[in-house]
Amino acid sequence: MPLPTLLRDRLRLPLVAAPMFLASSPKLLLAQCQAGIVGSMPALNARSSEQLDDWLGEIVESLAATPQAAPFAINQIMAPANLRQDRDLALLEKHQVPMVITSVGSPGEVVATVHGYGGLVFHDVVSVRHAEKAAAAGVDGIVAVCAGAGGHGGQLNPFAFVSEIRRFFEGTLLLSGALAHGKDILAAQLLGADLAYMGTRFLGTAECEIDAVYKQMLQASSADDIVYTDLFSGLRGNYLKASIARTGLNPERLPAPPKPGVGTGGHGDYKLWKDIWAAGQGVGAINGLPSVSELIDDLEQQYRATLRQAQVLAS
Repeated sequence: MPLPTLLRDRLRLPLVAAPMFLASSPKLLLAQCQAGIVGSMPALNARSSEQLDDWLGEIVESLAATPQAAPFAINQIMAPANLRQDRDLALLEKHQVPMVITSVGSPGEVVATVHGYGGLVFHDVVSVRHAEKAAAAGVDGIVAVCAGAGGHGGQLNPFAFVSEIRRFFEGTLLLSGALAHGKDILAAQLLGADLAYMGTRFLGTAECEIDAVYKQMLQASSADDIVYTDLFSGLRGNYLKASIARTGLNPERLPAPPKPGVGTGGHGDYKLWKDIWAAGQGVGAINGLPSVSELIDDLEQQYRATLRQAQVLAS
């Protein structure tokens, strides 16, 4: 489908960098936008709404000074546990954030506010039922979070998920789940998505300000080193096996998960995201710690080479 006017002819690659809890920062977001893709971060990565206000001001000012940069997005968590929803939404409106990515809840209120100032709302989903609800709420885009995505991820195969969403949704469709190479970006488009949605690969960049041990663990890991469980938050997600093991838990024999709705994100003497680290099944692609600019250069070369190969095969 044609991209929304806000994104048309503004992207070097059809790629959105996924917002990663605690890992995405203004520094990483700006590097992504300046490299020509949509950069993003969760609103809750700011310790307070006041800090978010400051960050958004800095981001808007920096990107205004770089006219060729791509637009940015902020992730708004819609779960009842997020007590900052109203305050943060008011800040998104204040700073006219061009794209808002909603998750874990209904996007209805956000859609009304963001559309009021001309922005776009994308909502991430892990099931067809939730995709239908998002479409009914009037979102501009749906993020299909498929099997293998880092953090809270789904279980559906992208072939099936994209096809089912396209039966009822004509808006912008983004595909998430273990995308790590330029060829994966093209593959997402060939499946019927408009944009690829990539997170884990950006953990292994110079601008990502995560723990150095986390980065070492990422570089030493492969798809076999990812554990999918709902033990830590009550929602199913993908985590690095080695980060679980160092807490004293056996990744091969985890305790029974909490009952639905009970998870708090912290168990015992360790905490999710701070001690238990997320990563998707595409983690094996992380090799070294390039700058975001260097990574986008590589992804674009891979994308163009695969496109040429596809054209040869089609001829």
